Amino acid sequence: MVFENTNISQENEGATAREPRLLIDTIADDDKTSMASMTVIDQPVTNKRSKPETRTEIASLKAQDFQISVTVIEARQLSGTNMDPVCLVQVGEDRKYTTQKESTNCPYYNEVFVFDYTSSRQIFFDKILTLTVLHSRNLIRSGTLVGKFKIDLGTVYSHQDHGFFHKWAVLTDPSDLMTGPKGYLKVDVAVVGKGDNIKIPKINDENSDDIENNLLLPEGVQPERQRARFIFKIYQAEGLPKMNTSIAEKLKTVLQGEARDLVDPFVEISFCGQKGRTTVKKNCYEPCWNEQITFTELFPPLCKRIKIQIRDKDNLNNTVIGTTFIELDRISNAGDRGFLPTFGPSYVNMYGSPRIYTMVNELSDLNNGLGEGVAFRGRLLLALSVELVDVNSSDLQGSTDVEVENIPPLSELGAGRVEEFFLFGSFLEANMISPVIAEKSVTFEVSMGNYGNGIDGANVSHRSHRSNGDGDSDEDSLSEDDHTLLLRETATIDPNMRTTSPAAKPVTHDKYYYHMPFFEQKPCIYMTSYWHDHKRRLYNSNIIQKIMDKLDEGIQDVQEMIKTNEDRPDRRLRGVAEELINGCVAYSRLVKGTGGPAAGRSKLDRERHKMCLRDIDGIANEVRKLKKRLKMSTYKEKLSKMKTLLQKLKCFCEDPQHSIPDIFIWMLSGRRRVAYSRITARQILHSVCAEECGQHCGKIQTLFLKLPGKKRLGTHGWTIQAKLELYLWLGLAKNKRDYLNGLPTGYEVIRTGTGLYSPPMYLRYQDRQQYELRAHLYQGRGLIASDDSGLSDPFAKVIFSTHCDVTQVIDETLNPTWDQTLVIPNITLFGRAEELRDDPPMIIVEIFDRDTVGKDEFIGRAVAKPVVKMNNESYEPPRFPPKLDWFQTYRGSNKAGEILASFELLQIPYSQREMDDLLLSLWKEAKRKSLAGSYEIKMGIDLEESSKITESVKTDQGHKFIVPRGIRPILAKHRVEVLFWGLRDLKRVQLISVDRPRVDIEIAGRCISSSIIQNYKKNPNFSDPVKFIEDVDLPEIEYWCPPISITAVDCRAFGRTTLVGTHIISNISKFVFRSPDKSKIFTGLKNNGVATETTDVFVDIDHQSTLATDMQIDMIGFGGEEPKTKEEEDSALDETALDWWSKYFASVETLAEEKKKYEEDKIQDLFNEENDDGGMNNDGDVNTLISANDDVQKEKRFGKNFLKGAMGAVMQAKKNFAAPVRRLKKQKEQIDELKIFDTELENCSEFTNFTDLLHSFDLYRGKREEMADELSDQKRIVGTFKGAFRIYRYPLPVYVEQPDAQYGMFKGLPSNEPIHVMARVYIVRATDLHPTDPNGKADPYVVVSLGSNKNNDKENYISKQLNPIFGKAFDFEATFPQESVLTVQIFDWDLLSSDDLIGETKIDLENRFYSKHRPTCGLAEKYAIFGYNQWRDPQKPSQILHKLCKEMKVDGPHFSPGKVRVGKKIFTGPIELEDENGHKKPSDEHVALVALRHWEEIPKFGNKLVPEHVETRSLYSPEKPGIEQGRVELWVDMFPMDMPPPGPPVDISPRKPKSFQLRVIIWNTDDVVLQDDDFFTGDKASDIYVKGWLLGDDKQETDIHYRSLTGEGNFNWRFIFPFDYLIAEEKCVITKKESVFSWDETEFKIPPRLNLQVWDSDHFSADDFLGSLTLDLTRFPRGAKNSNRCTLNLASEEDESSDVPMVSLFKQRRIKGWWPFTAKSEQDELEITGKVEAEISLLTVEDAEKNPAGSGRDEPSPLEKPNRPDTSFVWFMNPLKSLRYLICARYKWLIIKIVIVVILLALLVLFIYSSPSWIMKKIVGA
Repeated sequence: MVFENTNISQENEGATAREPRLLIDTIADDDKTSMASMTVIDQPVTNKRSKPETRTEIASLKAQDFQISVTVIEARQLSGTNMDPVCLVQVGEDRKYTTQKESTNCPYYNEVFVFDYTSSRQIFFDKILTLTVLHSRNLIRSGTLVGKFKIDLGTVYSHQDHGFFHKWAVLTDPSDLMTGPKGYLKVDVAVVGKGDNIKIPKINDENSDDIENNLLLPEGVQPERQRARFIFKIYQAEGLPKMNTSIAEKLKTVLQGEARDLVDPFVEISFCGQKGRTTVKKNCYEPCWNEQITFTELFPPLCKRIKIQIRDKDNLNNTVIGTTFIELDRISNAGDRGFLPTFGPSYVNMYGSPRIYTMVNELSDLNNGLGEGVAFRGRLLLALSVELVDVNSSDLQGSTDVEVENIPPLSELGAGRVEEFFLFGSFLEANMISPVIAEKSVTFEVSMGNYGNGIDGANVSHRSHRSNGDGDSDEDSLSEDDHTLLLRETATIDPNMRTTSPAAKPVTHDKYYYHMPFFEQKPCIYMTSYWHDHKRRLYNSNIIQKIMDKLDEGIQDVQEMIKTNEDRPDRRLRGVAEELINGCVAYSRLVKGTGGPAAGRSKLDRERHKMCLRDIDGIANEVRKLKKRLKMSTYKEKLSKMKTLLQKLKCFCEDPQHSIPDIFIWMLSGRRRVAYSRITARQILHSVCAEECGQHCGKIQTLFLKLPGKKRLGTHGWTIQAKLELYLWLGLAKNKRDYLNGLPTGYEVIRTGTGLYSPPMYLRYQDRQQYELRAHLYQGRGLIASDDSGLSDPFAKVIFSTHCDVTQVIDETLNPTWDQTLVIPNITLFGRAEELRDDPPMIIVEIFDRDTVGKDEFIGRAVAKPVVKMNNESYEPPRFPPKLDWFQTYRGSNKAGEILASFELLQIPYSQREMDDLLLSLWKEAKRKSLAGSYEIKMGIDLEESSKITESVKTDQGHKFIVPRGIRPILAKHRVEVLFWGLRDLKRVQLISVDRPRVDIEIAGRCISSSIIQNYKKNPNFSDPVKFIEDVDLPEIEYWCPPISITAVDCRAFGRTTLVGTHIISNISKFVFRSPDKSKIFTGLKNNGVATETTDVFVDIDHQSTLATDMQIDMIGFGGEEPKTKEEEDSALDETALDWWSKYFASVETLAEEKKKYEEDKIQDLFNEENDDGGMNNDGDVNTLISANDDVQKEKRFGKNFLKGAMGAVMQAKKNFAAPVRRLKKQKEQIDELKIFDTELENCSEFTNFTDLLHSFDLYRGKREEMADELSDQKRIVGTFKGAFRIYRYPLPVYVEQPDAQYGMFKGLPSNEPIHVMARVYIVRATDLHPTDPNGKADPYVVVSLGSNKNNDKENYISKQLNPIFGKAFDFEATFPQESVLTVQIFDWDLLSSDDLIGETKIDLENRFYSKHRPTCGLAEKYAIFGYNQWRDPQKPSQILHKLCKEMKVDGPHFSPGKVRVGKKIFTGPIELEDENGHKKPSDEHVALVALRHWEEIPKFGNKLVPEHVETRSLYSPEKPGIEQGRVELWVDMFPMDMPPPGPPVDISPRKPKSFQLRVIIWNTDDVVLQDDDFFTGDKASDIYVKGWLLGDDKQETDIHYRSLTGEGNFNWRFIFPFDYLIAEEKCVITKKESVFSWDETEFKIPPRLNLQVWDSDHFSADDFLGSLTLDLTRFPRGAKNSNRCTLNLASEEDESSDVPMVSLFKQRRIKGWWPFTAKSEQDELEITGKVEAEISLLTVEDAEKNPAGSGRDEPSPLEKPNRPDTSFVWFMNPLKSLRYLICARYKWLIIKIVIVVILLALLVLFIYSSPSWIMKKIVGA
């Protein structure tokens, strides 16, 4: 061995930290541009960078519950004739069918299908949802495809609200490349996971009928999708593992007589539900396929991932060798200057389980791509290209099936030039090794690909080096070059390769953890490998990664400043923006000019090069503009945009084309693999340019070794198997000279050979740098309960380097206050001083629960980095002293609490006096401020005023150092007021019910107990509700405040107490009262409810609805004022016809308009912002992304015009040219409305969960389960504590209202004695219920219970409905608090089995009853004493207003005609009140109601009062926690029994459908296509008849017009369709049994659509379908006046597709005209196949009885018989007519001519016959 002394100081260029720029403090306004606002802070202000998060468990591997809900609503424009369509819904392999609809091309289904899965997210999101429409399910036409639609579940889940609602899926035929859509299917699709909330928007059906604007496509996907061929070229694979055991290998060798490769590989590609395979290459580790797999799919596809697998062919089961995925979004760009998906030719690396083959592989899931691969499994050379199919091309060939064909091999340099790479590493430290592993010798292995894998690495092929896999292989011996190459690929036989550390047995200092004996001598590893040179990809990624890291660090720093109330976070954000601009400029400078052609450079490389340059330049421009507009008032909005930019940069960081494989570090115990870590090659890749180097290249990094695969789940995955301090360097062999430059100085190189430049075997450090770690652990909060009592005995263990120390144990608490400083001296670290200062080693803090019996139980782990002080550095601000901060702890992937701590690492020697002087000065400064202020402030615990900073305190567990002054929180005297209200729903403890409970409150070591409830069952409230804790020492900064611990105990006989449950309030800021600034007290500004008004404010409320006025939509047009139409004049309200449902449906419409207006305002803001910013110079993708993801709530602006796209540009141009405009306002009926909340009432932000008085705290007991999350942890809830807290500095300033002596700040506290209340529950309806019956339906009914009172409405169950309308009201008389929880359950009725619970919701009525928001009875929009809007509260508005003013001590109310003054606010309103008889009298109720509806505007005491409303509550089932099972709409009224009784309940019973009769007279048809050929004449003719129906089972037919030769038909035939109709829902109601076996009738709701079809009648075959016409009676085109004007526009189904006026038969009642019959041609285009003249009239049942009419031409009111041509008859029924009209009419002249000719011929024959005798007579003279 050669020893080389390299104890030379190495300089680190550019490593000196920049000093932060000076902060300029001014008094300028925050929003103005000043020197203060322009100051840039470009260095971290907080210690956020010291809090890395490390989770040892992967959440994506956990199986969780998912639910897929698909609602098939209807189909339109289906391609085909005379079909009976049925829809197939398929998810993966699961299939469900809709019912079959007969003889229609636009079926209406409205059927719901639900699929439940329990799977990991990765598997679930790859499933394909397929919607298929079939012609029929009959035996003859079963399975005939109309069209299908495919989308993966991941795309649905990633969409807004996890679904698509009322969207049209475009149906296409995969086997038909020439035609377009085959129809449209309207569906709702939602994918819900556990804990997801769905907000299904209330969509207007009229808007959703516009197909083109409501296609089921993700955002950014063009509506016009064309077919494309996805061409995968599979070339070859390398480095495959053997797939047989060693026994099988020997057996095959004996049987076959030769050694062969033990793998038969082939490639399988899965894409969009299709699979393609290559051929199988027998016995080949390095197969060469040269094959092409082609998929044909719509582009862009809605399935975003391509799955590529290499499999091993087996007779029983094909085993997966490796799997990789390609994301289409990462290999394409959909922008204006984008590119189609492209990939390679490039190698893709595959990872999975270790390469040792066993019969049972417990890590086989890793080979399927489930989880992080732990070993290299081989790599595959492939390419992908996409070709769009031109349907107009004459040479269009090919099939839509998956095609496999051979291709020529790739050129030698097609994949790039092979380069030699060198990897070097040194193990500086290895610790935290488990004592179980330490029993044997441990070694560490480093591998890259198959290089370095000494146990199960490369397999030397027994065939030629690159085999084609044919059965007859060349058995010639390998050439010398092949042997050399194979030796290169086999790490174990390379003498110049060292990939494992020497085996050694771990040692320990403290028996907590073991560490490897790497003291002075550090083992090294090194290897040479050969890979294709694509380092440019990695360099680009490294540059972007560094920009991202800097941006992420800056964003987190700003967030920490906001959280800790640091001054001027906008300055730090300005510095972050400046750094981002500089990083983007540096990227452009480094990357420009590197995108040219090179060996192996693919098209994707070139396109990504251009895209990244363009978009990163765009980001820089955007940040420059953002920086200019950055002010104190807008920094939160700009921070949100910076987060969006960070997400965009992440899309550019990872190159999708793999190059160099990842590096694996394995810890081996003997030859058994124990734990691993995986590092991407680019992180340690070296470059001569510093910006292109990997973030860990030539640096010491900390690695945590973890268990492979699913072993990480559960308790085994909670522990770290080992922690490594490792130096790694990877680069080209020609740059090998730089591999030692990053090592800490002061080492000697021990080389393996005699060469001067041979890699070292060891590094020996003679010099040691000594450090001392000080860990200041102050307290913890919210730790996981580890004992059966629901508490823990926590202590902390601090691990740093090879040292470990522990705190003292705090008994029975989840919020321990350790207040302890752990000092760990004599720590030896190796590293550059500047690197250790900026990136020190990590500190591990582990929290354990001390158990007297057995092993201590692990609670959680936090990772931190210390603040490092070098010996040449002063101990002074801003870095020192280190600030305390909360560090999140994790147990697996779940949060396990927080610890308040800080850490400092001091290089020895250091000046203790310097540190003490600084801490003492900080303490004196705080003391001086406290004496100058009005509050008494403490610094930690009471210490003597001396120069002592740190003291040792003796406890029962020994001595400990407390956290020193200057670091510990600055404490101040506070007063804590506790409201003990009561306990609810306490469960049994130790099988004994709780009878005498008590609650203990603990905060900051101070405790107070409530009074004992003497009889919990009789009265669960406390007798003494308010208690105080005086002189509580709490930190001045709320961020550091300790938690509040709530403990409930049961006081039993003989002085025993039993723990009931506990609750921890981690964040107490919501209970803290902050005294307002004295300077702002009298300025009129609101500060925590303290405000005064200096001027009178008038609120003028018109008698008309302001909400309706706000909802009017402004449209811009030309011309003057439009006069009122007759239809508008006739639409005056008939108040006697209005009911509660009128209010409801009007409110639903308003809610939809509000959402639509909000979306339009958002787009308008986006439009304005883009105009203000000027957009981007390139695609504009960045602006769109930023604005679309902006989380800042924008202020709504009334009256603003909606500008969008081209129409927006036109409108803006008209505005600029001052064109005359007129505003058209959508008329809306002025109906008094109520407020519909689309969520639970308590979840609305304006009502603050009704916690203004009472808060509910769940009490937990028992040990938390290992795999429990927040939802499943609810099983531990044993009850609820109701109360509240008020925390404030005491005494309060004199200018603030002082607390009451008895009740403190709980002034006006109501009595908590039992009170009798009448609760009235209105159940309106339920929506989207989860089906529980096998037929996909449910038979729901409602069960409402309050305490022991229960109302079961089972008798009135609604058959086979998932959206039932209940319309029920239930009255309960209850006593609060014993009966305060209202439970609404919806069950499914079953005939034979027990009823199933669909879902339930619970409402805490007590919190509502005592809330200041007054949700007891909602305030109506207007006051009325009769009619549909009758006031239902026993108290009138004036009485309520008097009561509120009295309780709140507000001056007023002072009434005057039409006005009321409350405080200094004046409200106005109507003066007169109208009674039932139309008489008007003066009343103050209107103005009182106006004041109540604006009560939140009352200074100091105002708050929002609950309006008249309907709330929407989610239903959940205990069997499926966290997954919504539907929603129920309801509201609750509460009335105290000591008040006047309320009136009768509001009648909300479901509306009965109104009976109508539809009369359709078919007068004539024209231009009907002629289908048949005449039997005698051969002319085209048709036997026409018309078929019609309305509800589906009421088909009627006219008689037949035979032998129409011109397409004209005459009928004079009347159809009569009686039906029931719901006007508000615009649906026809059908009640019938679904089948013979149905128990009862089912109610169906279908749209009122008149279907007319024209047919050609055939006697000896099936009739021929000619065309159809569908008219929606609520919206259909007005008929043409004559046949010539009847065009294809009249058959349009959308309102905006043509200029044809639309009418509603329910308003016009009668219409006559011509409409076209249509059908699709062979080119799949819509064409007219006939025209019909019809008269359609709508009558009520009463009108129909007064004016009866018969069907067809029957009495009464018979129609005249049509005047048909004489040619209209059946030939075999009228033979004489056949002779007359079929023969005579056509051949009349021919027959005459023939007769004449025959006569002439007869005469001629007669003449000829008689002429000889006549001549003879003449001759003889006879």
